[in-house]
Amino acid sequence: MCGWKNGLARFKRSRPAASLRFLVLAFLASSPCSPTAAGSIRKPGVDLELVLAVDVSSSMTLREQRAQRDGYVSAFRHPGLGRAIASGARGAIAVSYLEWAGPKYQRVVLPWTIVGSAEDAKRFADALSAKPIVAEAGTSVSGGLLAAAGLLANSLATGERRVIDISGDGPNNAGLPVGPIREMLTGLGVTINGLPVSLPHDGSNGFQSFAPQYLSRYYEHCIIGGPDAFVIGLDDLAMFEVAIRRKLLLEIAGQPARRLPASYAKPGIPAFDCSMPGTVPR
Repeated sequence: MCGWKNGLARFKRSRPAASLRFLVLAFLASSPCSPTAAGSIRKPGVDLELVLAVDVSSSMTLREQRAQRDGYVSAFRHPGLGRAIASGARGAIAVSYLEWAGPKYQRVVLPWTIVGSAEDAKRFADALSAKPIVAEAGTSVSGGLLAAAGLLANSLATGERRVIDISGDGPNNAGLPVGPIREMLTGLGVTINGLPVSLPHDGSNGFQSFAPQYLSRYYEHCIIGGPDAFVIGLDDLAMFEVAIRRKLLLEIAGQPARRLPASYAKPGIPAFDCSMPGTVPR
């Protein structure tokens, strides 16, 4: 059994900070038992390794889930995305699509795919469009980040940059605290960007909307981090496609919407306690 799997087994039995550090480091470090290292296979070089970690918690309606999925599909079909990829030094990115919800639900919808042309991007979009839409209970941002770390540890390419692009419609409310996991990932040079989805609900689906800007501030304080990390908040269902395309273009080009350190706090805004599984302003 490979080292990171041994670490995961131990981590499930205990939650001390040392175990968390070991797990995340093992996910991202080169290991002699990784397929690439074991066979001395040279990975292709790309400008970016990008994990799209997408929230599919049941607090989002089917209409919202469809708009989210269609936003990613449309973004990869847009000609601007192909041009952005071609503008890189290597003219290619590696991308995977992960869906997550509660602590026990993380699903790789599309595995690592090298996209080096508009045709590659369209094939990725077509494959994503054909996948079924699911909804699961819980919002474990920490679980989504750990699953994304596992994907990065097993990437089929070597990127100049490594980015986890995580969307979510609520704070981390289940599973491990998100703060320490964020710190471990960013400490290893991984950038975490955020797409907080704060859509108004009329109560028909049993979930309450967050106050204006609450979720964006939470992502700024507790989720994003690393080189050039940024947040693009979304509060209008009709803007899914535009927001997702803009976010992807900025990530591929390596140009942040605006730089926000993980500890950023606007004057007069309450701080957040990111150490708790369910986080509220202090």
